[in-house]
Amino acid sequence: MSRMFGTDGVRGVAGMELTIELAMKLGQAGAYVLTKEQEHQPTIIVGCDTRISGGMLANAMMAGICSVGANAIYAGVVPTPAIAYLTRKHKVDAGVVISASHNPMEFNGIKFFNGAGYKLSDQLEDEIEALIVNNMKDVPIPTGSGIGRIEYRLDIKNEYIAFMKKQVPVDLSGMKIVVDCAEGASYETSVKTLREMGANLVAIHVHPDGTNINSNCGSTHMEELRARVVYEKADIGIAFDGDADRMMAVDELGNVVDGDQVMAVIGNHLKQQGKLNKDTIVVTVMSNLGFTLMGEREGLNIEKTKVGDRYVLEHMVANGYNLGGEQSGHIIFLDDNTTGDGLLSALHLLKVMTETKRKLSDLAEIMEVLPQALINAKVPNHKKEHYMEYAEIAEAVKTLEEKFHGEGRVLIRPSGTEPMVRVMIEGKDQKVIEEEAEKLAELITNIML
Repeated sequence: MSRMFGTDGVRGVAGMELTIELAMKLGQAGAYVLTKEQEHQPTIIVGCDTRISGGMLANAMMAGICSVGANAIYAGVVPTPAIAYLTRKHKVDAGVVISASHNPMEFNGIKFFNGAGYKLSDQLEDEIEALIVNNMKDVPIPTGSGIGRIEYRLDIKNEYIAFMKKQVPVDLSGMKIVVDCAEGASYETSVKTLREMGANLVAIHVHPDGTNINSNCGSTHMEELRARVVYEKADIGIAFDGDADRMMAVDELGNVVDGDQVMAVIGNHLKQQGKLNKDTIVVTVMSNLGFTLMGEREGLNIEKTKVGDRYVLEHMVANGYNLGGEQSGHIIFLDDNTTGDGLLSALHLLKVMTETKRKLSDLAEIMEVLPQALINAKVPNHKKEHYMEYAEIAEAVKTLEEKFHGEGRVLIRPSGTEPMVRVMIEGKDQKVIEEEAEKLAELITNIML
């Protein structure tokens, strides 16, 4: 049986894979595992994004939490990073977010934060999963006054807004911003924060109906935002994903500024101010080669982890770094919050723009984004981790890397959820790398099928 928890919680089609029964069991098992050492009656805070299935799953989850004697606080629709912050602020025992992030509306997910606001370790997730598999064996189920209560605190999102304004106090007066909230969790918090900080704000995709989250909008579909920024003659466009833990930007010319570029801009600014711990930024192996070359030129230490923001975070915590993230716009400012935070990333970027009085297109030139080609190669699931054990594949990769002479690279990694490996090639010439990626993906499929 495959592992229930993926790289970012439990995900699946709501009502089919992620059922109310599973949500309730996750509530029971999660509450028990995360609070069993506590001598007081534990409390867990729960929030969700705007998906139609969010209320259904949140209520099932809270029923499970209360059934093992823990209390639940329901925060309603809030960004994922708000739950991480509120868990710490209110000193509750854990936090839960019902969201499938950037995925289509029919999907949903459940992810946990511990009492310190960090995502769970593999070990704790495995402990929760084992309880569910064993049908909650040996977990006491109280009755009477031992059952937990649900408190509804839909106003609590205002505490997150106040926190954002305090962490990055920047005057946005005179700055015209177009923000795309992806019909998702940030449709209130981001709009309110930016307006209260003085921005001349044009807000789009802020009318969620439960079914339109991420639909041709947000950080994964930026065509409309790019056009709107140019039309409005705005200074910047900001795009969030469904649960607002990611942020991508658009410069005043309508060009996308991705997570790598955002980190390059902010990281260099922090370094100049002596605020970038150990002059280091942590990224994943999927970050653009241009980011590494930028780091070498600017005197930044770039450290890489495997794909997944949780691995970036683990590396940051273990080594005392305060900035890291992914090309997708999932950026962690560890001095401010314990997880990726789209609004926080946007405010830090806006702060650089206001302090330097430079346009975003000018700032983003600090990094040259090298062309990338990404092709999926279908392979049997049980073989996908072993692609480099095939001599012909290893030789093809070596030959390609020699051909690029340090101005390109080949990265192959197995998919975490599907029977395929992803072939990514970077280099100076888009046509060349696309052809090479196609050839390599075809070779891998032919050899491994």
